[in-house]
Amino acid sequence: MVAIGIDIGGTSIKGAAVDSDGKIYETFSMPVSKWEPGEVCIRKLTILVQHYIASHHLEDKIVGIGIGSPGTLDVSTGTVNYANNLRWENVRVADLIHEILPYPIKLINDANAAALGEARFGAGKNFATMIMVTLGTGVGGAIVVNGKLLEGNESKGGELGHMTIVVDGEKCTCGRNGCLEAYASATALTREAKKAMLENRDSLMWKLAPDLNFVDGTVPFGAAKQGDPTALKVIDYFVKYLGEGLLNYCNIFRPNVIVLSGGVANAGEFLFARVNQYLRAYNYGYKFTPEVQVVPAVLGYDAGKIGAAALFF
Repeated sequence: MVAIGIDIGGTSIKGAAVDSDGKIYETFSMPVSKWEPGEVCIRKLTILVQHYIASHHLEDKIVGIGIGSPGTLDVSTGTVNYANNLRWENVRVADLIHEILPYPIKLINDANAAALGEARFGAGKNFATMIMVTLGTGVGGAIVVNGKLLEGNESKGGELGHMTIVVDGEKCTCGRNGCLEAYASATALTREAKKAMLENRDSLMWKLAPDLNFVDGTVPFGAAKQGDPTALKVIDYFVKYLGEGLLNYCNIFRPNVIVLSGGVANAGEFLFARVNQYLRAYNYGYKFTPEVQVVPAVLGYDAGKIGAAALFF
């Protein structure tokens, strides 16, 4: 028996059949546009899933469909109440899918889904308490304590990306100012890289992206790894704010491990060495409290799909 695990992201939706051992089968995907109503998007997704199940002859093997979505959710009704990066409000995901497909539907926050996947089958499987931070278009977060997700009232907690890190700081897509997401997301990193490039036309970043429209999170890391001073300042700025956010999680939860995932985490040891060094330098009571190691996720982009499917196992 398998479950369908679906991961809704800021720019695409990906899914796959997953078994109870965390083994993932052939994946499917479709683009997402924030200009398209959520209801239209979910109906397109439903047709895609229907074709996937039929083409793989899984009709009698499906125990359910787990869906990881950004934003605040009503898991009891399968509704996405608010997802700022998608501009979704009160999208009845489960009801829309049930118009065509009869399988049980379970909805979970996308960061929680990725954390559940990593906690059960990935980087956190040997730890009791784990915090997962996803660094993508936004910043997602999830907390696993003694193997269980800490989701809060109505499963609307764990919004670690929307902790205020700078009062009256940069504007966040959620409508507030100064959220960690506004400083430690790939979007924020790209913003700061563009600003730095405009201030320094000699930066190596211009060779990696001759047009500002081509700048993404890989550009400052690529230039910094080659010693570009401007890019290194951008990375130091990014690590400072990410580090402060992680320190807050350390001081509040004192997890065994913090797992970073998402596109920015693909920068590898160049990022992780700096983040761990920052935590060692500024950790409250560090000499008298357990060290919190920051490590990369190991399931990659499959974590959300595996975690969403794991809701049925």
